[in-house]
Amino acid sequence: MNHAQPRVLSRRHVEQLLSETKHDHNAGSRVDVLSRHFLGHHYKPNPLIGSADTAEVFTASLDGFDCVTYVETILALARASNADEFIEWLRKIRYEQGRIQWERRNHYMTLWIRNNIREGIVRLISMPAVPIVSRERILNVVPGLAAQHTRVKCVPKPAVMRLAAYLQSGDLIFFVSTRKNLDVFHTGIIVRDGKSILMRHASRSQGLVVEQELSEFLKANRMAGIIVVRPQGDTGRIAVSN
Repeated sequence: MNHAQPRVLSRRHVEQLLSETKHDHNAGSRVDVLSRHFLGHHYKPNPLIGSADTAEVFTASLDGFDCVTYVETILALARASNADEFIEWLRKIRYEQGRIQWERRNHYMTLWIRNNIREGIVRLISMPAVPIVSRERILNVVPGLAAQHTRVKCVPKPAVMRLAAYLQSGDLIFFVSTRKNLDVFHTGIIVRDGKSILMRHASRSQGLVVEQELSEFLKANRMAGIIVVRPQGDTGRIAVSN
């Protein structure tokens, strides 16, 4: 089934959140405002329902997140003007062509990025002074999903802080794994606060949605590099299923 109401959603809560950004026409600003609301919310491991042998259930919750569902939820909220549009944007962001099937879920973040660029939801940003490297990966960490060969283009870790001049509040950041069978191990949302570059993310180790200096996360974690995408600006404008 491709069009469905999600499980576990407070529509009233969604409408309250959207009322705060309805006059804000800047995508990054909307992501900043909306992501701030969920600081301190619980980290929820494996929040989605579905597997190779279990039917996929479209789930939307504002109570707890893993790193991916936090980013997906904020991005869908930032594009919506009402609860129905939020549901449709979340479906479109999470699943290839918006089709609610486990096989169509964007399990790997390189696929997530590629599909959401194709849908016009996010875009790569131009960083002419920053080096880009290519890492070859064979993705096979999702049980029941066929292995996928891919090349991951990213900014290498030693060059990451050269990104500072290009980053804006609301940008989405993806951390590339050093493992040969995984592309991305974590994701979050960039926030500019004066000269500081912060990241909001659902942290497994802290058990909460937190905000911290990006430089602290970089120092504490081993990675091959990062990928950054920027939300596109349009809100609404999506056909809502009945």
